[in-house]
Amino acid sequence: MGANNGALTEAVYYILLSLLQPMHGYGIMQNVERLSGGRLRLAAGTLYGAISTMQEKGWIMAAGAEADSRKKEYVITDAGKGVLRAEYMRLRELVENGRAMLEEDAR
Repeated sequence: MGANNGALTEAVYYILLSLLQPMHGYGIMQNVERLSGGRLRLAAGTLYGAISTMQEKGWIMAAGAEADSRKKEYVITDAGKGVLRAEYMRLRELVENGRAMLEEDAR
């Protein structure tokens, strides 16, 4: 699949970050909550909707032998890593521009 041109939602960004290591749904939910300092809590429906969409886009896939199991583990694909890196760079640019402008404004 091609690169993502739009901004990722915070939930999708954190799910992709989580899946740099193979993880099942409940583990993803816990990890997203931990990464966001408890601010972002994913409902199961939100998580599995996002997982389904990301699988269709080729950003993640079911991992290994457990792919047919009810307790699937998921992992990010190379395409997903590309999307994640692009979003990281976009966010970094936002933060750097904000920092520069706010510091200038404070003078």
